[in-house]
Order: sequence, then structure tokens, then C-alpha cells
Amino acid sequence: MGLTGSLLNAYFICGRKFWLFAHEISADPDWELLELGRLIAEGTYRRSKKELQTEGMKIDLIHKHDGRIIVGEIKKSAKGMKAATMQLAYYLYRLKKQGVKISGELLIPKEKKRIKVELTPNLEQELEATFIKMKEIMNNDRPPPAKKIRFCTRCAYREFCWS
Repeated sequence: MGLTGSLLNAYFICGRKFWLFAHEISADPDWELLELGRLIAEGTYRRSKKELQTEGMKIDLIHKHDGRIIVGEIKKSAKGMKAATMQLAYYLYRLKKQGVKISGELLIPKEKKRIKVELTPNLEQELEATFIKMKEIMNNDRPPPAKKIRFCTRCAYREFCWS
């Protein structure tokens, strides 16, 4: 499996979740929070251009804000901000590599938040260093050991890790 925005997000949440996802071990598809996330993405920002999908990227929406075209990533809460920011930065990075310089926004409709994300040289370097670490973990035969973190209670892989 190649790198994707969702994999990058998982990496910044939990190394084990990342490994499981990278090895195509599916999370519980009936997990209520996964469905809630889908409903929030589908039910908000209806006037904006929805979902752009290319290899390794599934961008939630493209919209115009203050006269500029913006790539938007919709999240249900601000709890995993580092992961969400890096996922959006990955999309901006990939678009830049394709010759498209564009800005991004994290959109959290339930909290009425709109957080700007710009691809800076430091963020690019962090992404490139992360890609190397991600590939190392992906190439391991076994997932990292389970480790209790604050995201465990709401994770669709919870039963896999803790049963």
C-alpha cells in the first residue's frame, strides 16, 4: 500500500493503528464514530465542491473563501489536530509536487472552527522525515505493541488491540 492522507493521519494518532491500516486490516466498519464522521462530511458545506479523489488523496472538499481556492479537510472534532494538520499538509505537498500551489483549511463544523494550514518549508521537511519513519513501520512484520492512549476509547481498532 502506498502512502495516503488517511495513513498519515493514522500514523500521528497511533503507530499500531497506522500499521494495521497500512496492512489493510480493516477497522470495525460498523463503528458508530466512523459513520458519524461520514455523516458530518456529507451533511456540511453543501454549496462547496465536494470530494476530490486522486491516487493517495481523498480531499473532502474544494471551496472558495475570501476569493481564494482552498482545499478543505473536514473533521468531527479538534482532538487530533496534529494528525489532521499533517494529513492536510500531505495533500498540499502532493498538489505542490503536481504544480498546484494552494492553501488549506481544517474545518470542524460542530465546533464552528476553520483553521488555516499553509505548507511551509518546515512542514515539508517534517512530512519528508515522516515518510521515512512510516515506511520503516510499514515494512515490519508485526505491528507496534498496543499502548493505551487517549484515542483508544473511541478507536475502531479498539477490539483488535485490547481483546
